Amino acid sequence: MTITSTAGADPATRSARRDDRTPGRTLITGGASGLGAAVADAVAEVGGTPIVLDLAASPAGHETHRADVSATREIERTITEIAARHGGIDSVVTAAGIDRCGPLDGVDPIEWERVIAVNLLGTAATVRAALPSLLESHGRVVTVASTLALRGAGDATAYCASKFGVLGFTRALAAETAGRVGVTTLIPGGMRTPFFDDRDEQYRPGPDASLNDPAEVAAAVLFALTRPQGVEVRELLVTPSGESSWP
Repeated sequence: MTITSTAGADPATRSARRDDRTPGRTLITGGASGLGAAVADAVAEVGGTPIVLDLAASPAGHETHRADVSATREIERTITEIAARHGGIDSVVTAAGIDRCGPLDGVDPIEWERVIAVNLLGTAATVRAALPSLLESHGRVVTVASTLALRGAGDATAYCASKFGVLGFTRALAAETAGRVGVTTLIPGGMRTPFFDDRDEQYRPGPDASLNDPAEVAAAVLFALTRPQGVEVRELLVTPSGESSWP
């Protein structure tokens, strides 16, 4: 895989180990837009080093590695290279995610399976590749699920399957790495991001929909990433006050 980078910090800064109150060297999938971009900005604002993995470059100029998380073997190699370059990874946020709405027999099977590949398999591959570094740094992981990881919705079988999978994966990971890596599942409701832009009109939030500012959700992610060692935030449910998909 060809890696393009737009690094801004000098190598000594990028390699610095975090303390318990900073997120340190933070790998963010989907970090060029939406929630991922908000997390990258939040990490930078408190002195951390955001490292973006995305198909597009970070609009804020954060270091970016162009990558498709559904290409799991390639993403693993890329993350291994990033860890070597930075002298390790302290935090991971898996914000990359897609959806393909429609009834099960109305969504192209290739597109249906791509949702699983990006949302679930990409999450697992990202964490697996970063895990040696996270174990060494006693780092933290925040995976991004959804309120649709808690309940099913019609015309969303791929998305629900992937996000239910992320929730189960993360709970199991927390049990497996307890005391060695901090693991949090973020369960966000709807946000004002480009996530809905490529949907048919019937699947887009209406003009009066209650949606969160992604910067507010990113603040919750930062809270989880900066807890002192031994303090765990296992799950974070962050929704608009009028969220309709929360049980």
